[in-house]
Amino acid sequence: MQYENDIKAVDALHQAYNTIKAEIGKIVIGQEDVVKSVLISIFSNGHCLLVGVPGLAKTLLVQTVANVMDLNFNRIQFTPDLMPSDIIGAEILGEDRNFKFIHGPIFSNIVLADEINRTPPKTQAALLEAMQEKAVTAAGLRHMLPNPFFVLATQNPIEQEGTYPLPEAQLDRFMFNIYLSYPSFADELEIVKNTTSNRDVELKKVIDAKQIQYFQKLVRNIPVADNVVEYAVKLASKTRPNTPLATEEINKYISWGAGPRASQFLVIGAKCHAAISGKYSPDIEDVQAVAEAILRHRIVRNYRAEAEGLTVEQLIRNLF
Repeated sequence: MQYENDIKAVDALHQAYNTIKAEIGKIVIGQEDVVKSVLISIFSNGHCLLVGVPGLAKTLLVQTVANVMDLNFNRIQFTPDLMPSDIIGAEILGEDRNFKFIHGPIFSNIVLADEINRTPPKTQAALLEAMQEKAVTAAGLRHMLPNPFFVLATQNPIEQEGTYPLPEAQLDRFMFNIYLSYPSFADELEIVKNTTSNRDVELKKVIDAKQIQYFQKLVRNIPVADNVVEYAVKLASKTRPNTPLATEEINKYISWGAGPRASQFLVIGAKCHAAISGKYSPDIEDVQAVAEAILRHRIVRNYRAEAEGLTVEQLIRNLF
């Protein structure tokens, strides 16, 4: 898949995004911002963490995205007894008395890690290592994961008993932390009508794995002005307490701020947000559009902020 120039390629990405969004909208009602963030993550070659109560169509969304993009999809239900080998696979002794590696469910283009906070840290680490390296190691041998490879992990915020929350260092592997809210009354009405009848929807496959890889490279090649890069780096730097760029509010309410990976994701996310919006170069508004989902899981509030009811989102918006 080649275009004569990058301008035509960006136009093609913009058109593909709108078509994909329309196809997903046939199945997933509402949640436009969530769909947008998930697609930005895929085209930016990042991973997503979804936080929301049960029944908000998280699994349905991922299945639909995989279907429309013609990608392989696996769902892993994380439980307290899940072992790393249950995810990455294991060596077994074959009939010919030679060991062979059996691929685990992580060998897929899109992996839904359902309720990742319900499994012990050892198993979480196996998934997070695969996310970072795009490969797994078994019996001393390295096995590459499919390309593209995208992990969407979910957390249930209302069940804390028997959970193992991801530490901040591991949360940093996710490009986006997306909060799902309840649907509006009108959306829920349409959801109930569509899911309680024999409505059969046929989805069109819009793009495939090779086209996704092309668009991922295109996003990296999109030019960005120096002032936009400086704004992104300053925005991330301002979240770090007791540093030269930190605001008085940050020094007062934040224990730990975002690292350099946040600055990288802010620029890449802004490039992708601009492209799917039909623009050929990102501006400051594109950085701000992706900043909340990129920064919220990289900032740790102190006890004073929690006592005064200040949310991370409020503190991020104040930095704009």
